[in-house]
Amino acid sequence: MNRTKKGADKAKKEPVEADSDTDSEDVSSDDSTWIQWFCGLRGNEFFVEVDEDYIQDDFNLTGLRSMVPNYDYALDMILDAETDEALTECQQESIQSAAEMLYGLIHARYILTNRGLSAMVEKHNSMDFGRCPRVYCQGQAILPVGQSDIPRMNTVKLFCPKCEDIYYPKYTRHNHLDGAYFGTTFPHLLLQMYPELVPSKPTLSYTPRIYGFKIHKPSIKSGGGGGGGTSVGGSNNNNNNTTTVTTATPTGPTASVVKAEKEPKADKPTKTVTGSTVAK
Repeated sequence: MNRTKKGADKAKKEPVEADSDTDSEDVSSDDSTWIQWFCGLRGNEFFVEVDEDYIQDDFNLTGLRSMVPNYDYALDMILDAETDEALTECQQESIQSAAEMLYGLIHARYILTNRGLSAMVEKHNSMDFGRCPRVYCQGQAILPVGQSDIPRMNTVKLFCPKCEDIYYPKYTRHNHLDGAYFGTTFPHLLLQMYPELVPSKPTLSYTPRIYGFKIHKPSIKSGGGGGGGTSVGGSNNNNNNTTTVTTATPTGPTASVVKAEKEPKADKPTKTVTGSTVAK
């Protein structure tokens, strides 16, 4: 596969004078690389631009070939390399999707490097990732995090270093981002490398109240009544007969009830009167 840089072709183009703001935007977009174009898309604000030197180092891409379809074509697209093969529109769309996935997985590794962490710190300080929605975190800056390092498992979430919890992104345009493009390690490594960004833990928390009074915790529990079973024993003076009743409070979809069992009564003594039998 022959790879030729698009930049070489762009350099051969005659300079174009920008007569208006629109022309200026067209020229800048023509000069931009695929990485700049991708990171500039609406919804991709969480990404940083990965250095091409990092991508061109095969060591940094170890193991990604088996995870991404059309790997070679996708890598060529990311690096703005052209091929001599004619591709159909369907093939181009497939390669574009593979290139986005490959870049995301490379991005997850890059932001763990010194240069990547530095770039993400700038976004953090600019509040590009947003603020924690929890009231008592008082607008703490948050960081993107993945719940899995395997792609297509979970979407990206936002980690708050103050309350140490994760949240969904504020804007729906970020809900399509794969969490594996940021990984499970990034925010915690960043806070280790930049301890000055670690905030103090929140000292306040919300307390539920009714008419100004705190709610007693046991009363919040679902269901009514007491806990375990209750045993009631009784005695009968006649022949020492006893009856025991045991009940159990339902704790699940079914409840077991032990029926009362009564000892059989002894036969009463009988008295014979003139040939007839009368019970006492």
